[in-house]
Formats: sequence, structure tokens, C-alpha cells
Amino acid sequence: MSQNETLDWAKGDGLLPAVVQDADTLRVLMLGYMNAEALQVTRESGHVTFFSRSKERLWTKGETSGHFLDLVDVQIDCDADTVLVLARPHGNTCHLDRVSCFPTAPGVQADAAQAPGVAAIAFLGELDTLIATRHADRPEGSYTTKLFDGGIRRIAQKVGEEGVETALAAVAQEDADLLGESADLLYHLTVLLRARGLSLADAVNVLQERHRPR
Repeated sequence: MSQNETLDWAKGDGLLPAVVQDADTLRVLMLGYMNAEALQVTRESGHVTFFSRSKERLWTKGETSGHFLDLVDVQIDCDADTVLVLARPHGNTCHLDRVSCFPTAPGVQADAAQAPGVAAIAFLGELDTLIATRHADRPEGSYTTKLFDGGIRRIAQKVGEEGVETALAAVAQEDADLLGESADLLYHLTVLLRARGLSLADAVNVLQERHRPR
């Protein structure tokens, strides 16, 4: 049975509220409404699509502004009458040119003092985005550019080297050395994934899928 079939479309006369949350910062970006077709188009296109109650048609967020919402995941609430959409925004989401339609909605940045682990995860998202920019722009003098220009084999070799150095630090060096080598490994692994057209978030999604209740 598909997620479409498990949703209670009848409760809202064919429309269900769809809360959109930034997949990296966890900030609530906007609220829209979806019918079954909008949800299907969202999954197939990878761009979050809603049903406009005023225009009475499907509309894809960003179709005019270019500020698309790239789909990461769709989750269903316990009553099967609301969907939570995790996405990565291209530019500001709000039509008032703000990041969120809820201007004071907290994200992990605001909660960093209470949740340093979550803030660290958010930084990995920022690093992934920066590396993607380096891959596209190739700024001169950048070490990341040099890695990309060296090709996939060279990057893979660096990941192997950093993996060995991390393992050696774990058994023979101090905590600071282990943390330093681990940071190097994470960085080079992120570069390797990007060189293959993937992202660190894709690897995290695999972990999330493995740990979903069965």
C-alpha cells in the first residue's frame, strides 16, 4: 500500500495540510495544501507541489520565482491527515522575500546553545552546500577545487588515507588527534560524494531509512 492510499483524504475533502520544513536547519518554512495529485507530482518531480485553493490548480513552489523546494522526504502524522515535507529551499520561501513564512520560527541555529549536537549536524549541511558550490564554481586557489580537478580516483585515495590515519589515531594517539583526523575524513568523504553527484545528506538518508521502525 502506498503512502497516498494510507492518507485520510476524505477528512479534508481531498485536501490535506502540508507543513514544509527545512531538511537541514529544521526551520518551518511554510504551510500549503496538497491533494493526491500534488503529492504524486511532488514525489515524481522532486519539487514540492501544492494545490492552490485560490487558483484551483496545482502549483509548484518556485515556478515563478525560481525558489524551488527540493524534496528530501515526506512523512505522515499519526492521524494520517497531515503531511510533513522535508525539503531544501532554493532562496527564500516566503513571497515577502523572507526565509520562512513564519519569520520567528526557530531552527537549529537558534537552539544551538541547548542542542550543540543538532547545531553540529546543521554545520555539516552548510559544509556540504559549500563543497557543492566549490564543485560548480571551481574558484582558483581553493584546495577543494584542486581535489575536484584531480579526479575521482585522487579524491578516493585521499579518503582512504584519511580513513587509515583516523584508525591509527584511535589506537595510538590523543583525543585531539583523533578528532582532527575524523574531521579530515568527514571533509574528504563529503568531497568524494559530491564528485559522484551525491551529497552527505544522501548518505544520512540511508542511515535514517535503516533506522525507521519496521
